Amino acid sequence: MLGGGLFSKFGKQFNPNQIIFCEFEPGNDFYLIQSGKVKISKIVKDKEKTMDILGPGDIFGEMAILEEQPRSATASAVDTVQVLHFNRENFVTLMTSQPQLAHKLLVIFSRRIYDAKRRLMILLLDDIQSKVADVILMLSEKEPNYRDLRSITLNITVDDIANWCGEPSDQVQQIVNHWTKIGKLEQYADRIVVPNLNDFRRIVAAKRKDARL
Repeated sequence: MLGGGLFSKFGKQFNPNQIIFCEFEPGNDFYLIQSGKVKISKIVKDKEKTMDILGPGDIFGEMAILEEQPRSATASAVDTVQVLHFNRENFVTLMTSQPQLAHKLLVIFSRRIYDAKRRLMILLLDDIQSKVADVILMLSEKEPNYRDLRSITLNITVDDIANWCGEPSDQVQQIVNHWTKIGKLEQYADRIVVPNLNDFRRIVAAKRKDARL
């Protein structure tokens, strides 16, 4: 967690289920979570999809600072949430007065921009099987030698996958069960083993190729 000593100056608290900001509204600020969890959701094809569940140390709302565009998603408190709240004006002050913290935030900015675009690629797929496959690829891509990987163990659950692809857990479980039965996955209580990543690379590549035709 970053910047705990700054809470008296920049701190803000949200109650469980409270909306922090809504998709499409103007934005001029961003948040760094100190405690609690925040749900990031987006309307896709007239349905609300959960894009992520964020926790302490994560930031959200940063695209409003970087791109000066309306909010691209809705943020709401899952439980009691404490955040550091920054806008363009006090962020400039932070950058000059707290250079170490500012550097860490910029690193997080870069990672979050990539993650947001990568997760949007998943949501834009039009069938749940491809979405689940692409979540597996997205998580595998975090490994530095991803291109050379054939197999991988991911410390995730079906509920985690459902959150990332914005689909119901029971439907994701059916797909995982099927892939486990035919040997494409090995499922355990706290992890999923992928014996051959190429199986999932082919599923996603074929779907995106069809979408371009």
